[in-house]
Amino acid sequence: MPTASVDGVRMHWLEAGSGEPVVVLLHAFPLHAGMWQPQLEGLSGGCRVVAPDLLGFGGSDAPDDPAAYSVERWADGVAALLDHLGLDGVVLAGLSMGGYVAFAFLRRHRGRLAGLVLADTRPGPDTSEVASRRSAQAAQVAAEGTARLIDTLLDGLLGEHTRAERPDVVEAARALMDNPASGFIGALDAMKRRPDSTSDLASIDVPTLVVVGEEDGASPPEVARKMAEAIPGATLAVIPGAGHLSSLEVPEAFNREVGALVGRRQQRRGPH
Repeated sequence: MPTASVDGVRMHWLEAGSGEPVVVLLHAFPLHAGMWQPQLEGLSGGCRVVAPDLLGFGGSDAPDDPAAYSVERWADGVAALLDHLGLDGVVLAGLSMGGYVAFAFLRRHRGRLAGLVLADTRPGPDTSEVASRRSAQAAQVAAEGTARLIDTLLDGLLGEHTRAERPDVVEAARALMDNPASGFIGALDAMKRRPDSTSDLASIDVPTLVVVGEEDGASPPEVARKMAEAIPGATLAVIPGAGHLSSLEVPEAFNREVGALVGRRQQRRGPH
């Protein structure tokens, strides 16, 4: 289990494969890097895949102070991990909360990107209704722990097809949500405070893939379609039978789309 002190904290990550290109995967809330196991297995034959646990999740540190969490700090932590691993020019893929971190990485470390995958995410900030719900969820976790919130979140994160037909994926998702309460609270606060990234879309100048589950209710296909239309040259992929956790629910289709992006990025770069 590789860990290192990066950005002043202990960070854990998973990795598979070797060489180039390098794909860096940023996980959703409230899961950890283990959600990317199908991608670590499915993509690593042709590239190196790195999946960090963001601060508060998995094997990384989980400070008690909610102020320790922000999309900017997560993005800087990813950049520090790349420094530690000696990596640059990566294809960055973020799903849901990981997409929010990817937007922050784009603003703060643009020169390190060779490609971008925005999966089941949105560029806009929380509405007042969503922000209020996050505050209530953080209070719930502080009062009683994470178990009841995990039950609630499962219904919203997984598509109808997955809930009805794939109990193995439902239980896998539940297990991946077993993270520290302090991470839940800090992440909920960080997502509530994140900035609007809509104005950044038009300036994205690397090969970009927007992925969304057909049954995603949290960041639905129409949101993904508008985001893709605002990014020059972006490709949109809608994955049938998937909800908000498309990479976990229908990994074969997700991997195929990301693999195609990596191939386009290699063609654009050319032989070297």
